[in-house]
Amino acid sequence: MSEILRQLADVLEQRKQQSAEKSYVASLYAKGLDTILKKIGEEATETVIAAKGGDKQQIVYETADLWFHCMVLLAQQGLGPDDVLNELQRRFGLSGIEEKAQRQK
Repeated sequence: MSEILRQLADVLEQRKQQSAEKSYVASLYAKGLDTILKKIGEEATETVIAAKGGDKQQIVYETADLWFHCMVLLAQQGLGPDDVLNELQRRFGLSGIEEKAQRQK
């Protein structure tokens, strides 16, 4: 399942070398962190609206946009999907209450 995330991460890294005029992702990198964060906020809002509307296809579509832009953020910060997957693995088997308490230490 995570193979597609790794493939996307590779493409996002390649886009760092491309012109902002020829690549949407390269244009996001060129505009910087605030633009990337704004896109994540927009996509998160659209995901919430889709969920409230109850259209499963739209929920999947908007979630894909949200994940995509989160992956752009990760790449821009020198991180990748394995960093997130490793953190999720670390949390596996912990209750949410335990995990949150560990963060506060």
